[in-house]
Amino acid sequence: MSEKISFFMKKYQDRIEELLRDVFPADLTEDPTVVAAMYSLLAGGKRIRPVLMYMVADMLHVDLSVIDDFAAAMEMIHTYSLIHDDLPCMDNDTLRRGKPTCHVAHGEAFALLAGDALLNRAFERVLLAVSKDPKTARAAVYFSDNTGICGMIGGQSIDLSSEGKRIDTGRLCELHEKKTGALINASCLIPYYIYAAEHGEDTGLYDLIHRFSAGTGLGFQIKDDLLDVQADASVLGKSTGKDQRDQKSTFVTVFGEKSAQQMLDDTYSDVYDALDELAKRGWDVTTLRQFSDLLQNRVQ
Repeated sequence: MSEKISFFMKKYQDRIEELLRDVFPADLTEDPTVVAAMYSLLAGGKRIRPVLMYMVADMLHVDLSVIDDFAAAMEMIHTYSLIHDDLPCMDNDTLRRGKPTCHVAHGEAFALLAGDALLNRAFERVLLAVSKDPKTARAAVYFSDNTGICGMIGGQSIDLSSEGKRIDTGRLCELHEKKTGALINASCLIPYYIYAAEHGEDTGLYDLIHRFSAGTGLGFQIKDDLLDVQADASVLGKSTGKDQRDQKSTFVTVFGEKSAQQMLDDTYSDVYDALDELAKRGWDVTTLRQFSDLLQNRVQ
């Protein structure tokens, strides 16, 4: 990791970590549902979604204080999805971010409530953002679209209904565009909508950020599928080999490891092309480019 990207990663990670410590009222810190929620929320992780949100906001010269509520809400949504994904009724996983999953540590009932509490609290934060600055309303709508049945939840629905089945390439891409890509897409485009509320619509800028975010989301999932067969669980921080175990359709199980690697390379080629086009329009994409290198070559 270069010195510059390390500095920016730490800056953004420190910012989101400080916000996440106080997402629930102080008088509820001993509530067992809050304890379970905070166990998962503060369990670590790279905070990729809020970091991307801050990076795009910085590129667009959007005040990060306007982004904060959205960044916190995004990580809360992501964490709730992990808690629910790991439940016995879904993936039945026991390891997440190098620690026992929420339902293993706190029981299935409180894990379910913890996910619900994070989901609800996330939308409270987004509504708070809109109440503070009505110009963020369109960003809030986009946040909602990508976290619900048209986005992440819809992807999980396709995933569960596809277990044990061979699905075609189009359905596989739809699954991951929603389940993984939607939150990454929203993380990159929420700053655009806040920018556009101040400066007016710029369809060329929107298209390039969307192209970057879509490729980043797809690339992230392909890399995850590769890591499921390539990585060591102790390094990855979660169970490996579960895609084959659960008979899931992934880019590796459908296309094979070699083809999936080529798809990853092709996807990131398009990501870098989008960044090149943004640079030609005068935007500083140095940090986003280095972060993309980090994501493409990650080992966990």
